[in-house]
Amino acid sequence: MAERSDAPPGLTGGFRRLWARGHKRAQPSAGKGLAPHDPARPLISAAQLQVLFAHADTPPALVAAFADGLAGLGGELRGMGQRLQAACADGDWNAYGRAMRQLIDKYIRTIPDEPVPGSDLPSESEQLRGLLHHTLVMAVETLLREDARLYPQTQSVADQLKDWQPGQPLAALDGQLKDLCHAIGQASHETSDAQELLRSLFDLLLENVGELLEDGSWLQDQIAAARSLLSGPLDRERLEETRSGLREVIYKQGLLKQGLNESKAAMKDMMVTFVERLDGMASSTGEFHDRISFHAQAVRDSRSIAELGKRMEDILEDTAQLQRQALRARDDLCAVREEAEAAERRVASLEQELQSVSNLVRIDQLTEALNRRGFEELFRRESSRALRSGEPLCLALLDLDDFRLINATHGHLGGDAALRHVVAVVRGALRGSDAIGRFGGEEFVLLLPDTSLREAQAIVARALQRLAQRPLLHEGERLAVTFSAGVAPWRAGEAQDALVERADRAMYEAKAAGKNRVVVARD
Repeated sequence: MAERSDAPPGLTGGFRRLWARGHKRAQPSAGKGLAPHDPARPLISAAQLQVLFAHADTPPALVAAFADGLAGLGGELRGMGQRLQAACADGDWNAYGRAMRQLIDKYIRTIPDEPVPGSDLPSESEQLRGLLHHTLVMAVETLLREDARLYPQTQSVADQLKDWQPGQPLAALDGQLKDLCHAIGQASHETSDAQELLRSLFDLLLENVGELLEDGSWLQDQIAAARSLLSGPLDRERLEETRSGLREVIYKQGLLKQGLNESKAAMKDMMVTFVERLDGMASSTGEFHDRISFHAQAVRDSRSIAELGKRMEDILEDTAQLQRQALRARDDLCAVREEAEAAERRVASLEQELQSVSNLVRIDQLTEALNRRGFEELFRRESSRALRSGEPLCLALLDLDDFRLINATHGHLGGDAALRHVVAVVRGALRGSDAIGRFGGEEFVLLLPDTSLREAQAIVARALQRLAQRPLLHEGERLAVTFSAGVAPWRAGEAQDALVERADRAMYEAKAAGKNRVVVARD
């Protein structure tokens, strides 16, 4: 409800609020040079103001009435009015003008203006109406364009809001807007439930497909990547990263399939050629056997040395022809074998490339550290090995200090450079069996197999020291990058999430203690 004002009629906008300000400042003020209000002296009323200005029909009378009216207010404005009265009485119009200038500069300039009735300037209520209408049309309607039930309802509320004018009742519009918000909330919950159900169905389908595949299949990596994506928040960056990785894997698998087909065709051609050559050699051997039998009979029937010599020449010629056929068959078989071996080499090369691409699904593309999925696979292997061998296993959680400030000061490129720098420096302080993974944002995790808690703390402290000795050089500027870390030992049978949570609490203790330090988990 609007506040009731006894301001005289005719005062509008800023001057009406100046009148209200004078009434509100009726408390005594200790400010230097200000005239405190005398509680025994009442403030001038609206009726008195009307009488005061009623006979001010000349400039001197008008300025005098203004001074008397201002002096009738309270607080600082009373003092300003008294100054105007003194200047008016002395006829010192320069002093009167200076006081007026101070009044305008100190009081009237700071009063937000209200549109005068009939002017083109929108009031605050009209501006708010425009903002609400813009929100409904540009945001809500766009989001609900495919909803046949809510989209017309939103359009109706937006049209009524556009036609509303200040002073008109808001009860009906308020009710419709509340109903629309309630309906949108229900629709949002239904959509969220449907998305969650679709996620679970898709994950179940991928799980069933994975059960049909052999262990070690490249498709297992793709299925695991998709299931990992479904288990977390579906942000655009993760979706794009997984899609790019899967596209590369699919492309390499296409090349591998082509190589396998070529190798299969080469092996088939080799076997066909081998069988054909064997058949040819068998035919040639049968003909040769018949020829040898003929030559043997001819030798027995020979009557002279000359005939025997001719038969020997024929035998040698037939033997040489058989040998030439055998050599040709051997050369053909060797050529086909070389083609098959070349195809096998191409397949092996493609398999190696495909394995490399599959590994990319486990690597963070920015820092080349393990991503969350790669780290989880490593943790499963190392925890199983530690359980069998009884050797200790430790985990450290690292969080960069003041990373948002680095981003704000040096931009995202500077932040990315800081992340890569930290991984490179920390990796140099680790052993060959240790691993570093990126858990998201500026948070990293170390897995330290066969390492006691004291050794793990020393390793992380050494990495922190190396980082202090090697500041990041970015665009010609040296940036000091530090981290806070928490270290926790693995307990036999403990889940990864529980271990990370204990290390996380220790890391927050390091933050609270002043950052740039390593704290060991106490529980």
